[in-house]
Order: sequence, then C-alpha cells, then structure tokens
Amino acid sequence: MNKNVRPAAPAAPKGEAKGGSAFAAIVIPLALIVSIIIYKFVFGSPANFQGGNPENNPLPGNYLGIIYKGGVIVPILLTLFLLVITFSIERFLTISKAKGSKSIEAFVRNVRQKLNVNDITGAIAACDQQKGSVASVVKAGLGKYQEMARERSLDKDSKIAAIQKEIEESTALELPMLEKNLVILSTIASVATLIGLLGTVFGMINAFSALANAGAPDAVGLANGISEALINTALGILTSALAIIAYNFFTSKIDELTYSIDEAGFSIIQTFASQHGEKETYTA
Repeated sequence: MNKNVRPAAPAAPKGEAKGGSAFAAIVIPLALIVSIIIYKFVFGSPANFQGGNPENNPLPGNYLGIIYKGGVIVPILLTLFLLVITFSIERFLTISKAKGSKSIEAFVRNVRQKLNVNDITGAIAACDQQKGSVASVVKAGLGKYQEMARERSLDKDSKIAAIQKEIEESTALELPMLEKNLVILSTIASVATLIGLLGTVFGMINAFSALANAGAPDAVGLANGISEALINTALGILTSALAIIAYNFFTSKIDELTYSIDEAGFSIIQTFASQHGEKETYTA
C-alpha cells in the first residue's frame, strides 16, 4: 500500500453535502446581519462620540468609536472575522469527533498489536470502542480482511488488492467530511486582506478629498480619512492572519488522521500477506 498517496476523494454524499451547504447558507447571512448590528449600535453608539453625535470625532481613547470611523468596509471585515471564528469552531468539533474517544496514536498501536497476534475480532472491537472516522476506515478494512480470509476462489494478490481497495474507498468517503468548509477559511485568508486594502484606499481618498475641498487644511477630515485607512488595514490583516492559522492548523490535523489511517491500513495489508496464503483457511 502506498502510504504517500492520498486517494482522490469522491463527491460527498448528498445528505452530507446538503448539510454543509445549509450550514454555510445560514451562517454567512447571519454573520453579516450581526456585523451590521454591532457596527451600527455598538461601534456607532452616540456614547462613543463627542457631543453624542456619531458624525463627530470619537471620544479620546474610545476604540469603539475609532473602529466605527473605519467606514462601510468595517461590517464586511467584521463579517469575515465572525465567519473565521464560527467555521474554526465547527471544524474543531468535527475533527475532534473524527479522532474518536481516545488517543488516535494509542488506538493505532492497539490495532497493530492485535493484528500481530491475528486477533481480528479484537481489532474490530477496538474500532467499535474508538469510533470516529479513523476507526470507521480501519473497521471497514478489517471486515474485508475477514471476508477475504474466507474467500477460496481468489489468489492471494487479488485478496490483498481487494482489502487495499476497501481501505482506500473508505478513506475517500471520510475525507469530504473532514475537509468540508476549509475552502471558506482559505478564501477568507486571501479575501480579507484585499478588502482591508480596499478600505484603506477609500480612507485615503476621503483624506485627500478633505484636503482638496477645504479652503484651509482640514485636520479633522484628514485625521478621519487616515483613521479609516488604518482601521481597515488592521482588521483585514488580523482576519486574514487568523484564517491562515486556522486553515493550516486544521489541514495538519487532517493530515495526521490520514497518516494514522494509512499506518493502520498498511498493518492490515502486511498482516494478511504474512499470515494468509492461497490455501489457508480462516478461523476467527
């Protein structure tokens, strides 16, 4: 079994695909609505500004008012920020569930020990106790192991190929569930910085407009424009950085799970190859 090649993942089952799409379809507009409410009624609260008027400058040291002055790009960046947090939590819970109830390293070690003594029934019982995606794939491979051990019409190489195919197909079916919604995080990682830069451009346009339209240099207008530019830059970079960290973190966790599956699958193939020949009978 080639441990370095990940099988191509087929399309996710319809129920799973609809579940993922429904979650994203609900979360994205909801995050936008929440962001607009926060922008208008929290950041834009009259208590954050001089004279109780959001059109005026923020009170000294009032960061909520300063963020409000970032302009209309702020709710968009805040939406992306909330999406990063939401999908990070969702992926964390999903991947944690996929690991199973115990340490994945201990589970794989337990399965290998049972395979070394040809205790297939015990290995399957360990899968039932572990649960999760890794255990599901290993259990499917062990089930095919038992089936091929009883099969009398195929040669040894064909049996090994059938077990390997079962493991690869089971792995491919689990991958879409693990990788679902990661594309949203990767997209936000790229888009957030660009939207922040767009807000920066708007802020600089407003700053220079204040200089061009005033008979004398308008220090307040210039300061507000620069503030808008810097706030959008900061929010965009922060959101993008969090999305990149989350994406890389979850990708590494998925790779760990995939490696564990490959390790257990390799052990299953090696055990069958060493302990079962064409004329051997299976007693489990």
